[in-house]
Amino acid sequence: MTEGAGGAGITTGALARRLGVSPTTVRSWDRRYGIGPAVRADGRHRRWTPRDVAVLEEMCRLTAAGVPPAEAARTALGAPPEPAAPPEEPEEPVRAPVPPGEVRAGHRGLARAAVRLDGPALEALLSEAVAEHGPVTAWEELMMPALHAVGRSWESSGDRYVEVEHLLSWHVSTALRRAAVTGRVRHPGAGPVLLACAPAEQHTLPLEALAAGLAERGLPVRMFGAAVPAEALDAAVRRTGPAAVALWAQARSTADHALARHVAATGFGLRGARTAPLVLLAGPGWAGRTPAPGTVRPTGLREALDLLSRRYGDEDGARAGA
Repeated sequence: MTEGAGGAGITTGALARRLGVSPTTVRSWDRRYGIGPAVRADGRHRRWTPRDVAVLEEMCRLTAAGVPPAEAARTALGAPPEPAAPPEEPEEPVRAPVPPGEVRAGHRGLARAAVRLDGPALEALLSEAVAEHGPVTAWEELMMPALHAVGRSWESSGDRYVEVEHLLSWHVSTALRRAAVTGRVRHPGAGPVLLACAPAEQHTLPLEALAAGLAERGLPVRMFGAAVPAEALDAAVRRTGPAAVALWAQARSTADHALARHVAATGFGLRGARTAPLVLLAGPGWAGRTPAPGTVRPTGLREALDLLSRRYGDEDGARAGA
């Protein structure tokens, strides 16, 4: 951790993001248990040095393990100034090496909040990340790394952290859905982008991230969610005349290639000027086959957004996402 200007340390807000707690919690621990910074800028504003952060990290580790806050504070205040070696559980997923990037570094704090089942902290961290960096960057640099970290703990611990993953997923979904319904649609008369999971697919979070990214670019969206029956998707295409359809498949077992071909061949509009939607084969389940005519397989979220922006003739939106 780098210190602030003049070696004064970092602010309470920056520390809270690092730890995965709310600033109010940090201030409360200072008032109640004396876990505060050694110095204060101008005698009032808290500035946290690496030594202070080590104590707070130990406090978070102990409370996440179920130690009462008062006892955890006493233990943390007697801990050595440098953080101890990462414990094996339950902190293992959030003690992995931090990848580069300002936003991505926050995934450790987000995963810590999930391990503590701290819903208010998850809400605050995710809302702040989306507001400051946008839903696409927040998804790529913060949400996905935290979800992967928690998922690895679940897989390696005999399903011990299912509740952690479910809570984190719910809050991520809430943040993305909130972002997807904000913003001004810049093509109100155009056909929308339909987002649907393949009929046997239940994973929706990546599609929710795509919906939020499209809303950020002002593109019209209709989200149908998990396990959309083929008949329902066919009816939706014929009723709305979409510019594009993104069909998500997480695994090869859920990728319905026949349905994708059918949607890509579905025409609508006036006789003599009929058109068909572009079909995006979204997700790893579509890998291994050459895309059929009328379908494309983007390699990631940003490429999908650029393809859809160009579908509306929005080159500025595509360049903005590059």
